Order: sequence, then C-alpha cells, then structure tokens
Amino acid sequence: MMFYVGLGIFIIGGIGLLIAAFRTSILWGLAVLLVAPVAIIYLIVHWQDAKGPFKLQVVGLLIIVVLAYTNGGSAIPT
Repeated sequence: MMFYVGLGIFIIGGIGLLIAAFRTSILWGLAVLLVAPVAIIYLIVHWQDAKGPFKLQVVGLLIIVVLAYTNGGSAIPT
C-alpha cells in the first residue's frame, strides 16, 4: 500500500512540474513533456517555480526507496 502512496506522490509531483513548465511558456512545457533531460534544465533555470513539485517527487521517491530497503530490495511486498 505504501508503495502506491509513494508512487502517487511521485506522479503528482511530475504533473506539477509539467504544469509549472507550461505556465512558464508553451515551449518549456512541450520540451519538459517530450524530452526528459529538459526537465532537469527547467528545474535549475526556474527553481522558484519548480521547487514545490520537485520536493513532492523527492518525497515520493524516498517513500519507495525506504520501502524497498525495508523489504529486502522489493518495493512491492509479495
């Protein structure tokens, strides 16, 4: 269950980052949507707009990693 919570938080952060990029300009939004490394560039260049969604993604990823570590390498319990 916690895996899905972490995954959901991670996905919500990703959608938030995409929304922030589209708010900046349609070209940033399309670039973040279609070219993965551009999201990192957007994050650095527009930190004030992207820090909230980025922090959500980090929290979601931490939940997944901690869950995988406590379950012996498997994030999804069997």
